[in-house]
Amino acid sequence: MDTLNTIVNAVNGILWDKNLLLFLLVGTGIFFTIRTNFVQVRKFRSAFGRVFGNLTLRGDKAGKEGMSSFQALTTAIAAQVGTGNIAGCATALVSGGPGAIFWMWVSAFFGMATIYGEAVLAQKTKTRDEAGHVTGGPVYYIREAFKGNLGKYMAIFFSVAIVLALGFMGNMVQSNSISEAFLTAFGVPKFIMGVICALIAGFIFIGGVSRIAAFTEKVVPIMAVLYIIGSIILLIINIRNLPGAIASIFIGAFNPQALGGAAAGITVREALRFGVARGLFSNEAGMGSTPHAHAMAKVDEPGHQGETAMVGVFIDTFIVLNMTALVILSSGLLGTEGLTGTALAQAAFATGFGSFGAMFVAVCLLFFAFSTIIGWYFFGQANVKVLFGNKGVLPYTIIVVVFILLGSLMKVEIVWNASDMFNGLMVIPNLLAVLALSGLVVKEAKK
Repeated sequence: MDTLNTIVNAVNGILWDKNLLLFLLVGTGIFFTIRTNFVQVRKFRSAFGRVFGNLTLRGDKAGKEGMSSFQALTTAIAAQVGTGNIAGCATALVSGGPGAIFWMWVSAFFGMATIYGEAVLAQKTKTRDEAGHVTGGPVYYIREAFKGNLGKYMAIFFSVAIVLALGFMGNMVQSNSISEAFLTAFGVPKFIMGVICALIAGFIFIGGVSRIAAFTEKVVPIMAVLYIIGSIILLIINIRNLPGAIASIFIGAFNPQALGGAAAGITVREALRFGVARGLFSNEAGMGSTPHAHAMAKVDEPGHQGETAMVGVFIDTFIVLNMTALVILSSGLLGTEGLTGTALAQAAFATGFGSFGAMFVAVCLLFFAFSTIIGWYFFGQANVKVLFGNKGVLPYTIIVVVFILLGSLMKVEIVWNASDMFNGLMVIPNLLAVLALSGLVVKEAKK
């Protein structure tokens, strides 16, 4: 196990510490921002109009023809808004200081252009599986971008990476976060939470796309509103500290040493590295995960779903993740020895809510992490079908349910590191294909 962990950390060092993925992810976002003439700015108003103009929690019934555009968005957001919005944000603040949040904003702004391209290509290359159901995702536009064996092997590599990263190891991490939070807040044994999560997840998985779409379109708006309201209440309680918290984000982005305290020893490079890394893996722009949901949307034009996809990144980073950051910064607890991740977020909410703070974070984390489990299962399932056909779905479902149970009980450092590695590896073929087909995206953005 130690040898495996060493190998995984070595690969992660190449991907992240050498800034390979940072340049690829941010560079792609800048490239698409320029080539689409700032589509995330030009289409921002119409994008929100598409999502919220005819908002309903009773979308078209998902079946062979796919999902409604809103269901596709909520399925994508279900995966995007996860433990990264609480634990990941807190970790970025500890490692990169308040300035990391500024670089999260920057990465999300350019990431909106990247995810526009992913969604457009997912729509343009979607097809039907052997049962006649609409399906799509990076596998199909990778094959479109690179013909012959090169495209075939790149697609297989992507499929294997996403099944391992999200379907298996990623979902172990999510269930572990739920069990840890409930043990701390309520004293619920990890095994009990593991069984509960596994049973509920199995019930939703067996229902197929229809049940997944129905679940996400109802749960995602509720979980987001619940967390936002709780955060706003706490920010009002700590209102005197809010101006200083906001100022520290801008100061820390360019001169962390001016802050002292929590930013002691942190450089601009660390603020940039942890801000971009955590931000991009929170909103998943460029990873190739959310295109599986956006491919299934029933829309008149591919660009319409591209606009909808941009809203997902905005909600994830500029609203939900921002709430966590401001709550922690206004609490004054950043830099407290021994406090990081979920524990830091729980302590921050406790400054205004008392003992209820830990419970509030635990409940929100349940919503966030469980919805991510549902979204990641769905993305993995789409690629299992590519690799093994429909006959691979049942074994995959059983394995995921077992991993959810095991993940709630384990120390998952090696699993989390491996998940990070495969997350990073699947970015490479995805973005190479998106860049190769950029002409199609530009044409759509100009309509």
